[in-house]
Order: sequence, then structure tokens, then C-alpha cells
Amino acid sequence: MWSFRNSVIIRSQKMRLSRSGIYFLVIFAVLSNAGCGYYNQVIMRKNLVDGSNAYKNRKFQEAEQLFRYAASKDPNGDTLEGRTAQLSLARTLHSEYIGNRSDKTKAEEALSEYKKALPQALRDLKAAQGGATSTNADDQRRYLNALTAVNSTSSAIASLYENIEQPDKARDWQTEVANNADYPETARARALSSLGAKYNTCANDITDTEQTKKTIKQNGKEVFQFVKPSNAEEFAKLNDCVAQGTKLIDQASALEPDPVKNAENLNVQSLSDVQLALDSEIFKVFESIRSYKASLLIQAMRVAEMDGRTADRDRLKQEAEDAKGQFSKLSTVVRNIQAEIDARTAAKEEAENANAANKANTAK
Repeated sequence: MWSFRNSVIIRSQKMRLSRSGIYFLVIFAVLSNAGCGYYNQVIMRKNLVDGSNAYKNRKFQEAEQLFRYAASKDPNGDTLEGRTAQLSLARTLHSEYIGNRSDKTKAEEALSEYKKALPQALRDLKAAQGGATSTNADDQRRYLNALTAVNSTSSAIASLYENIEQPDKARDWQTEVANNADYPETARARALSSLGAKYNTCANDITDTEQTKKTIKQNGKEVFQFVKPSNAEEFAKLNDCVAQGTKLIDQASALEPDPVKNAENLNVQSLSDVQLALDSEIFKVFESIRSYKASLLIQAMRVAEMDGRTADRDRLKQEAEDAKGQFSKLSTVVRNIQAEIDARTAAKEEAENANAANKANTAK
């Protein structure tokens, strides 16, 4: 299978594993708001901080209790603290299930809490929409936090349905998100990409076999030749998988915003920390989609070769190469953004360590 797609899948898995870190940036952002408000908010904020520390130390049961208590103080999500607690509780329950996949009760609880948190996150995103084009760092940060919450939560719901072996519900959920204009382009594109990926896998499972993928000599070189499956129903299934997958990925590609289209012109070093994080959140979604676009074109090329449609095969081969190039360009930008984020993080840590060392020396 094409290595570019695999590299994106691996990167996406790493991204999902690190997503909890962004959730807890939201928790600490809560503390920066002026004024403590009512007693409940003070208690909620303390529980959010303590819960975040427990979560980072993998004390999930303790974190669950703290987040659950904080969420109970604002069950309707009227405050930022309440909404943050709700989402944090869902994430913690999800992590507990991942640690013990036999405990499906935790998965069901996580699903319920995610679904409570999602409408709240959508409202926050709508309220913060101006941050998408604002130059104000606080506005941008609010928009980033809300966008990340919606993207991650909508994907987590589908993932949990898959985990508990309810693929039909996962598909129905992703279809609902993909067709709902209330969701941001990134969440809809992620849903479409996930649906399209399954069809891409379906196609590859048929074309990448000893029966359909033959090694032959051509101009003195060994190359692959693709032949029809002996079973006509299997070939019909292959055609359907390619057609359905292509349709979904084309829908996802159509959602690609201008910043992604113009990503090659981006001066990464000139961006603020929050701009880097926001671009990373958006660009990674469409990097994956460009990868699947190229992969499905390759599958279509194989089908054309099996069918003896030489002209179509050659055209699709060129389109696949072009799509690979588009993927590669965006992937380079994504890597550059991550490298800049890592460099700035390392520099900040080095400065903090040096400052701590200076204070320690002064205190002697």
C-alpha cells in the first residue's frame, strides 16, 4: 500500500494521542479570566486544575471524580468552567476505557458525556468565530480551543462506536456530521475522510493480492500488472468501493479552505504560537485527505488496467502523481509547522531551566 498514506495515518494516531494535552490547555485558560465569580466557580476551577494534574499523572479514577464533581455544579454548561469540566470528564472516561477495553460501560458513559459536551462546544465555536480571521491572540486562542474541542469530540464519538463494535452507528454518526453545516469544515472533512478511508481499504484489499497483482518484466524491469479478480462479484465490489470512496474524498476536498490551498506561501517563522497551533489543527486534516485522494486515484488506475482501458489507466496514473505532489507539498508545510512548534517549546524549556538555575544559585 502507498507509503505516503501510511505516514499520514501514523501521524494522525500520534495527533490523537496528544489531543488530550490541548484539552487541558483549555482548563488552564479558564484561570486567566478576570474575577472568580460565585463560590461554585471557585470550586469548579480548583477541581479542574486538580483533575488536570491527576489526568496527566494517569490517575484517571481520581480525575474522573474531580471532573464529575465540577460538571455537576453546572450541568447545563452555562459557564466556561462547566463546559470544560464536561468535556474533560468525557475524555477521562474515554481514557479509562482505552486502559480496559473489556469495560464497555466506561465507553457508553464516555459517549453520553461527549454528546452532552458537543453542543456546548459548537456554541462556543460559533461565539468565537471571529477569531478565525482576527489578529488578536486571545480571540484566536478562543477560536482554536473551540475548534479543537469540536473536531476531537466528533471524531472521538465515531471512534468509540468502532471500539465497541458498532460500525453502523459510527458510519451514521460520521454521515450526520459530514452533512451538517453547523459543524466546521475541519470536522466535516474529518468525517468524510474517515468514511472514504474505509472504501479505500476495501479497494486495496482486492487489488493488492497475489491473484490480482502480478509481477512481470517490461523493458527489462520488473513492474506490477493488475488483473481482474476471477470472481465477477469481487470486481463489481472493487468498482463500487473506488466510486464510493472517491465521491466521499472529493466532497472532503471541496471543503479545503483558502489557507490550506495557499499553504506553500506560509512563512512559518513569522507566525505566533497560537497561529501555528491553529494552522496545524486545520492543515493536518486536509493533509490526510490529499493522501487518500492520491491513493484512490491509484486504485482507480488499477481498475482501469484490469478493464483494459489503457488511456484511462495512463490518465489516472498522471492524476495520481499530481495528487501525490499536492500531498507532499502540504505535508512539508505541516512538518515545518511542527518543527517550529517543537523548537519554540524547547527554547522556552531551556529558558525556564536557566532561570530556575539562576534563582537557585542566587538563593545559596
